[in-house]
Amino acid sequence: MNAGATTEAVAVYLALGSNIRPEHHLRLAAERLRVPFPAVVFSSVWRSPAVGAPGPDFLNAVARLETALSPTALKFQILRPLEADLGRVRSADRNAPRVIDLDILIHGATVLDAELWQQAHLAVPLAERLPGLAGADGKRLSQIAAALQASQPIEKTDLHL
Repeated sequence: MNAGATTEAVAVYLALGSNIRPEHHLRLAAERLRVPFPAVVFSSVWRSPAVGAPGPDFLNAVARLETALSPTALKFQILRPLEADLGRVRSADRNAPRVIDLDILIHGATVLDAELWQQAHLAVPLAERLPGLAGADGKRLSQIAAALQASQPIEKTDLHL
């Protein structure tokens, strides 16, 4: 078995975001994700304001893929190198504008990013791919995403990945 591999492939949901030439960088990230994960599928692309700091609007999407890699292996063997290849520079400001941001939201049955329940830019695209996901309170992600969409600025774009 490869280092970092689990025993079998599981569904993984990634958040993709960019606010520096976002149309270009999201397309490149999607192309690069299709190399190791040819069956990857993407949500619609959504525009939302930067969260946590002023800056250009973000374009956000969610990717669903299957992998036997553990979350740590996926992050450090695939996602971080892909971000670096696209020009991502990490700084002390975690809310700084960026060419690409790739985060694991869900790995198998485990939610790895609890912000998906509070942030429209995560919940709305994820709800397209996983509407029935239930939170700790029993509410479905589709319900939570609809409420967040009504209270936080977010709009669907015509960009397709």
